[in-house]
Amino acid sequence: MTTTTDTPIGFAQLGLKPALLSALAEVGYETPSPIQAACIPPLLAGLDVLGEAQTGTGKTAAFALPLLQKIDVSIAKPQALILTPTRELAIQVAEALQRYAKHIPGFHVLPVYGGQSMVVQLRQLSRGAHVIVGTPGRVMDHLERKSLVLDKLSFMVLDEADEMLRMGFIDDVKWILEHTPASRQTALFSATMPDVIRRVAHQHLRDPKEIKIRSATSTVVTTQQFYCQTHGGQKIEALTRILEVEADFDAAIIFVRTKIATVELADKLEARGYAVAALNGDMTQGLREQVIDRLKSGSLDIVVATDVAARGIDVSRVSHVINYDVPNDTEAYVHRIGRTGRAGRTGRAILFITPREMHMLKVIERATRQKIEPLAMPTPSEVANRRVAQFTQQILDTLKTEKLDFFFDVIRNMETDHNIGAREIATALAWLLQRERPLQLVGAAAVDLTPPPARNERSGERSSERSFDRPERSSSRTDRSSERSSERPARENREQTSASQHTYAAGALARYRIEIGRNQGVLPKEIVGAIANEGGIDGKQIGQINLFDDFSTVELPANLPADVMDVLRRIRVRQFALKARITEPGEYPDTRPPRPAGPVRAKKEWGGKTDGKKPEWKKRDR
Repeated sequence: MTTTTDTPIGFAQLGLKPALLSALAEVGYETPSPIQAACIPPLLAGLDVLGEAQTGTGKTAAFALPLLQKIDVSIAKPQALILTPTRELAIQVAEALQRYAKHIPGFHVLPVYGGQSMVVQLRQLSRGAHVIVGTPGRVMDHLERKSLVLDKLSFMVLDEADEMLRMGFIDDVKWILEHTPASRQTALFSATMPDVIRRVAHQHLRDPKEIKIRSATSTVVTTQQFYCQTHGGQKIEALTRILEVEADFDAAIIFVRTKIATVELADKLEARGYAVAALNGDMTQGLREQVIDRLKSGSLDIVVATDVAARGIDVSRVSHVINYDVPNDTEAYVHRIGRTGRAGRTGRAILFITPREMHMLKVIERATRQKIEPLAMPTPSEVANRRVAQFTQQILDTLKTEKLDFFFDVIRNMETDHNIGAREIATALAWLLQRERPLQLVGAAAVDLTPPPARNERSGERSSERSFDRPERSSSRTDRSSERSSERPARENREQTSASQHTYAAGALARYRIEIGRNQGVLPKEIVGAIANEGGIDGKQIGQINLFDDFSTVELPANLPADVMDVLRRIRVRQFALKARITEPGEYPDTRPPRPAGPVRAKKEWGGKTDGKKPEWKKRDR
């Protein structure tokens, strides 16, 4: 068994082809994580692998990169099959493969999972795909239908095998393995290695190379950890506000993913008056040492760095570590925040995270076994108050420490010669002094960039945890076909349980008013996207949208809790806050009775006058 945490200098040493190396550089990967360094060489060599590693250690790239290197894009048939326990993970893995294959023309990956239209999947399968990523239930359905043919399969991955066991999929996994070519190469990854998983591995893997990664999850107890939820376009504003109001800010290391980003962000911060420098792998060793020496001496307050460039930095005055970009894996996060809290001092680590990245928050918390507390973006008034306090202290310190006799005479002459009071002169001097850094944030209050407050259910995240345990099914081999048929609905239900958005199964849809309409140029798809992505409401539960001149109405679940309503009031579309509120019955002439929540398969419309009677519905295809 290989147990390691060491990594080589770069991916090029692992034998990956240039197309993959270019894609990795573009997404910001500079060096392999321990599991990538340990798994990629044996997988490229054609060996089976049995890997034990926690979620968030970078194992997706560990199997995806060798897989992509082996794909023959001229053969439009499934050559690799990846099984995942949930549809969320299937989508994530498929998206990662697409990113890594950016420079492989003609490559096609297809995720298949329960809850998605079977007709759509059948059509996509008929067009051909090189890699299939799916949940066990839906993969079995396609194998039984003969819509998924695996005669060209050469590579198979079982991802999060212990989760598939816990969710009751282990028999399905065994059945799928029995319906794949015996000559295939197989990789099995699991956070734990229970006996059932090990038996499956020994039965279906050929002399696998066992790899166990020690997870560097112990964090410094003197480091306080926070996250700030924001959006990509607001990050620089959020960063500068936080830097201004952090009371104990001395020096900071800000982490970004790419070398280019270090220079771009450093330039933006320098333009805002900060003493900052970039630190990346393109710099010579002498320049790197010079930057670190300046950080130690106090001539620099901020260093913007990549993971590789920041390794080995030990500067006691670093009070803050800011993850401007979410790290690629939990190992990188632990190494990053270890740059603060040194020499017995208390450090603060702040993670910037977008709604689409919220799933990584739980992954990091689970791996580090520590809670990361929410941190609200400071408001413009809080920034102004902080600047006023600093300005006041600067004046008081000057009065105490400097010889001001000459300036006292200048002010006294102004009072005499121009008949101006000392308070008026001081006011004008204060204005001159703060021109480069205004104490009053003019216009900032007009656009409130503060994101919605954190909620217990963290809207928009893709859950990577399952809070349920299902017993393993047992059945005889003779009646498995009929049993599988009867269990399909149950399988699909399990696959959909870890939804990325909130669902409100009970109750009906109600009409809500939002304060944006045609005059603001809004499109219905923008409203749907904002409510689904930021409000955490499943898109299937967003009903009809009617646009008016200065407002719109949208059908949403009638039983939305108060915290969700608070988010819906704050969400901004085209810089306008939605200010959502539920409408009163009869408030609008086209108000219709609430209809059942859930996916709508037919659009209904009134069939005529009601005359006080129960209306008749007529259906037409949506």
